[in-house]
Amino acid sequence: MHLKIISAGQRLPEWVNSGFETYRKRFPREMRLELVEIPLGGKSAQGDPAKARRLEGDRMLGALKGSEYVVALEIDGKSWSTEKLSSQLESWQMNGRDVAFLIGGPEGLSPECRNRTDQCWSVSPLTLPHPLVRVLVAEQLYRAWTITQNHPYHRAG
Repeated sequence: MHLKIISAGQRLPEWVNSGFETYRKRFPREMRLELVEIPLGGKSAQGDPAKARRLEGDRMLGALKGSEYVVALEIDGKSWSTEKLSSQLESWQMNGRDVAFLIGGPEGLSPECRNRTDQCWSVSPLTLPHPLVRVLVAEQLYRAWTITQNHPYHRAG
C-alpha cells in the first residue's frame, strides 16, 4: 500500500522537513509514505483567495492517480482517535487502493478537491498551520501502522 500526502507549500522551515522525514523513513517498504508538495497559489492569484484555492486545487488533482482513495484534511471532517485511525488504515489496506491525503494551503481546499474526496478527516478542531499538519499526519499514520503491527511505539494510558 502506498500512502501519499499532497500538501500545499514548498520551501518550508527545516523543522517541517525534518519532522516529516523522521516518520516517512520509519514506514516499511510495503507501506510507503510519500510527500508531494504543491506550490501555493498566492503569488499567481495576486491577492484573490478563490483563485489561489483553484490553482492549488488544480495542482493537487493533477498529482492524484485515478484509482487512489482520497482523504481531505478538513477542520469540519470526522475526528478520529488514534485507534480509529488504525482501523481506518486496516480498512484502506483491505480495500486494496493507495490512499492520498490532501492538505490545503492557507485558503483551504478548492471545491473541486472536496468533490473528489472519498472521506474527510479532521486532525483537530483547531485551525493549524498547513506545514504542521503534514508532520502531524505523518506521525499519526505511523502510529496507526504500529498499532496494526502490535509494535510498542503506541502505548495507551
